[in-house]
Amino acid sequence: MPKDPSDSQALPGAGQDQAAGARRGGRKDGFTHFGYEEVPVGEKHKRVGAVFSSVARRYDLMNDLMSLGVHRLWKRFAVDLAGVRAGERVLDLAGGTGDLAREFSRQAGAQGLVVLADINADMLAQGRERLADRGVVGLPLVQANAEKLPFAEGSFDCISIAFGLRNVTDKAAALASMRRCLKPGGRLLVLEFSKPLNAGLAKVYDEYSFRLLPLMGRLVARDADSYRYLAESIRMHPDQAALKGMLEDAGLARVQVYNLTGGIVAVHRGYRLE
Repeated sequence: MPKDPSDSQALPGAGQDQAAGARRGGRKDGFTHFGYEEVPVGEKHKRVGAVFSSVARRYDLMNDLMSLGVHRLWKRFAVDLAGVRAGERVLDLAGGTGDLAREFSRQAGAQGLVVLADINADMLAQGRERLADRGVVGLPLVQANAEKLPFAEGSFDCISIAFGLRNVTDKAAALASMRRCLKPGGRLLVLEFSKPLNAGLAKVYDEYSFRLLPLMGRLVARDADSYRYLAESIRMHPDQAALKGMLEDAGLARVQVYNLTGGIVAVHRGYRLE
């Protein structure tokens, strides 16, 4: 049974212990985690889909409120680190409302190609609307599962996934699929919540995540449960070192980790060399 987030024992230690257990493969066969819950593998996809369908219309607003706008700086850092050049082909995976895709499109130019992909149709609809509002039209949108990307091998110079990997059921399969779709020499950028490097910061962050996020979700998005899941999913996600190992296991090389805001967020960059 999931622990009550109001219980102080569920604040920083419990989430970190559960995340470590998840990385050790301690779950029963056929089960995975949805936040702190153990659910059948086939159920997670549906429940994650329901979360994002619920929050799609207020997704950008909530991101600004939750991070005090800092998420825009995190994404700017990832875009700069991607180093997209004119004429390149880019896949923005779990691209949601299209903020990274819009920047990549500007950098790739008319001779390049940027594809916005997301597994959730409601998020893609918001992405199409937001891009059109900003004058970006004709950018391909694809509804796709990160674990089984519907693109030929070696299709892209760069693939990004921002704040999406932790919601994927089989992260190893998704990373392998992304690696397959990269051209030799291509790079993968994973921007994701991670583990604060300082114990004091971690304590404050846990209090904020489990007490204020659900409250904001209830008041603004009228959905406290989805934002409680958000906080739990972050704690169940592999930390910086574990995720670096997963990228390397998927066949990516020269993997580098960039900690932002004291490790609350990290960017992993890796390359397909052959």
